[in-house]
Amino acid sequence: QVQLVESGGGLVQPGGSLRLSCAASGNIFSLYAMGWYRQAPGKQRELVARLSTDGGTNYADSVKGRFTISRDNAKNTVYLQMNSLKPEDTAVYYCAFQTIQINYWGQGTQVTVSS
Repeated sequence: QVQLVESGGGLVQPGGSLRLSCAASGNIFSLYAMGWYRQAPGKQRELVARLSTDGGTNYADSVKGRFTISRDNAKNTVYLQMNSLKPEDTAVYYCAFQTIQINYWGQGTQVTVSS
């Protein structure tokens, strides 16, 4: 059984930084991408950053230059380094491991940017 466990969320002041982690356990077959998504209250879930297994990356325009997605293959973990955080980054952040057959999702971690 595949499980994704996120950590690293919390409360941070504007301009601050956080690093989210998402550790996967279980056997994942035909993985082709990992990603971070977020959902703010009253809004749809949106893609924040995506990392393909060939190394390609995609970022939402709103986070380009501030957020960086990376992975540690040995730990089966994907990270999201978030710098220069803004109040509009406040949301629940979800990680996803995408395979040909199914997308696996984490439970979400709250990120709140406020003074």
